[in-house]
Amino acid sequence: MDAPAARYSPMLRRFIRLAALLGWGGLSIQLYLVLYVRWTVEASLLGGLVNLFSYFTVLTNTLVAVVLTCELSRRESAARRWFLQSEISSGIAVSIAVVGVAYNLLLRHLWHPEGWQWLADELLHVVMPLLFLLYWWLCVPKGQLRLWHIAAWVSYPVLYFGYALWRGHLMGTYPYPFIDVAHLGYPQVFFNGGGILLGFVLMALVLVGVDRLAAIRQ
Repeated sequence: MDAPAARYSPMLRRFIRLAALLGWGGLSIQLYLVLYVRWTVEASLLGGLVNLFSYFTVLTNTLVAVVLTCELSRRESAARRWFLQSEISSGIAVSIAVVGVAYNLLLRHLWHPEGWQWLADELLHVVMPLLFLLYWWLCVPKGQLRLWHIAAWVSYPVLYFGYALWRGHLMGTYPYPFIDVAHLGYPQVFFNGGGILLGFVLMALVLVGVDRLAAIRQ
């Protein structure tokens, strides 16, 4: 059964296809680099895979790539319909925007990757946030978002934060330095997490506002 994706112009479909390829490409490069390092030190490859998907960046970029892939698919399915709902795609848009802003403001100065790692970092933290926000503007139906959707969106980073702290307590390692309890302590970590959550909510409010303005102008 043909999907509604056919409503897009050929140029827009090429843009979505390019964005999907770049999304999966960045994830594939990062996966290769992680597994290669684990292989060279004879560490568990499964452990490397688990570590990789312990990063909010990787989880969110995976969701972005899935949405873009669903947009290109011509076959209807329950999963496709769910991911392409305005409120779902919009929540993912807020999350990937937080990924880009948090990395460039808080983490970029902490290390200077080179080669393939630099490419993966730029794709996951700069290119994909910009491309997915552009996709959201061009392709996601406007006028369907409500303020209560933000409460649902917030559950994703809150659950991730809880998981990261739980895993860090068990493993002794944390995916991001600003939630490293061993070095910062719980009060500072919760303060940092609260600041990022506040930034998430502010971005969500902006997105909902833009959605309403766009709907009025249509």
